[in-house]
Amino acid sequence: MVRKKYSTKQIIVILCKMEILCGQGRSQEESARQCEIPLNTYYRWRKQYGGMDTSDAKRLKELEKENARLKRLVADLSLDNAILKDPP
Repeated sequence: MVRKKYSTKQIIVILCKMEILCGQGRSQEESARQCEIPLNTYYRWRKQYGGMDTSDAKRLKELEKENARLKRLVADLSLDNAILKDPP
């Protein structure tokens, strides 16, 4: 089975479509099958992106990228500090 890579915008559109289909009386399984995603993927996406619109998701990705950059910076500084404190 080929894995598809969905963008954040596509994920949010699929979640909205799933919500509409479930509101029309379809089960989550039927809705997921119609959207061509596994039900587990739907639950994972709903947990991560539920209630967001595309601008919120874009901001989340920016914050995650900034957080990763800051973590690398702290790790580098901690390593430099440990090297400087290490006696010769």
